Amino acid sequence: MSKNLHVTIDKDSGFCFGVVYAIDMAEEILEEEGYLYCLGDIVHNDEEVARLKAKGLRIIGHEALPGLQNEKVLIRAHGEAPETYQIALENNITLIDASCPVVLKLQNRIKTSHDDNEKILIFGKHGHAEVIGLQGQTNNQALVFQDIAELDEVELPPSFTLYSQTTKSVDKFYAIKEELINRGYEVKANDTICRQVSNRYEDLGDFARQYDKVLFVSGKKSSNGKVLYDVCKAANPNSFFISASDEIDPSIFQEHETVGVCGATSTPMWLMKEVKQVLEGL
Repeated sequence: MSKNLHVTIDKDSGFCFGVVYAIDMAEEILEEEGYLYCLGDIVHNDEEVARLKAKGLRIIGHEALPGLQNEKVLIRAHGEAPETYQIALENNITLIDASCPVVLKLQNRIKTSHDDNEKILIFGKHGHAEVIGLQGQTNNQALVFQDIAELDEVELPPSFTLYSQTTKSVDKFYAIKEELINRGYEVKANDTICRQVSNRYEDLGDFARQYDKVLFVSGKKSSNGKVLYDVCKAANPNSFFISASDEIDPSIFQEHETVGVCGATSTPMWLMKEVKQVLEGL
């Protein structure tokens, strides 16, 4: 018995411009040369990475970079620390720099602050590729924290400059700033959060409320995906997280239900279309 589901894909979901830019650059070189090295996963989505690997993309870790000579290596949207550029120079590696412009602007600001001897705090996820690149601008002297509770045990200087990873919540950033000022610190706050991502937080809640059920499609590694899924779930408790179309559970749907399909800034549109197709075939 067909369920006749009415399925809509969120038009604002899918790759942010930084990821689109990186993938376009990669595909262009893969077509011309048949292979290309990429430093780290080009995007936090296993399905998209597999698609590009099939075209010749070779994902390598930082430890492999010094072993390469005279090759082309793609830097993904998250950006890199200065050390990466130094190694490339020494090994005659051509860097295809697809760092997101929003990230590059933030790196430059942090570097300027560091050069001016400002103490720097970065609100960001420990070990995240973007954050490693940001810390690199400060010779790893910046203090990274992903929750304000982490600062309770730390002796902070009386004044400092506060930055944020580009994909963090704007509301949380300003709440942290207020809390630090209330604790008596002099805080110079630089809001460098990407509006394409932060606007998604509000819009996604509005989208999720319109449907009986919501399928949120994202790679499990995507930090942005985890946050956006929570937004969906809060707006519509009947929201479900999947990474691929084969994870769809038909038993959760009733006949003639409306279903919204949405995803993270690292979720490819082709994957959401595939999910829609499977749902419409139930």
